[in-house]
Amino acid sequence: MYPEIMVIPMREELTRLGIEELCTAADVDRVLQNQPGTTMVVVNSICGCAAGRMRPAVRMALQNAIRPDKTVTVFAGQDKEATERARSYFTGYPPSSPSIAILRDGKLVYMMQRSQIETRVAPAIATDLKAAFDQHCATTSAR
Repeated sequence: MYPEIMVIPMREELTRLGIEELCTAADVDRVLQNQPGTTMVVVNSICGCAAGRMRPAVRMALQNAIRPDKTVTVFAGQDKEATERARSYFTGYPPSSPSIAILRDGKLVYMMQRSQIETRVAPAIATDLKAAFDQHCATTSAR
């Protein structure tokens, strides 16, 4: 784990966008367990691909007209319990950070892993996220 003072700006880069930070397993379950609608879960990380690619891509994607009903984040390597619990909802995928998941009614419908982030530029990642929002979030955002 890194000293919290180093991590604060990385956390705030997402929370300033209105993304709720989940720090415990109970927080994760409260938001993801049997919840109606769509939720984007951003698994944040201290790595360079999170800083230069993933977080900027999330910021760009959230400019889309269609967005998830809820947006939340956990921080890998910092909030271990919350991250492990969030990953338990990503059935069929190994742990990956950074990563981005979309759940509909508590079930995983979209997953972007580190391998889809680390070699691409933020605008390309954002384009994929916007397409995922359009596909998976359109009906719930219109409620």
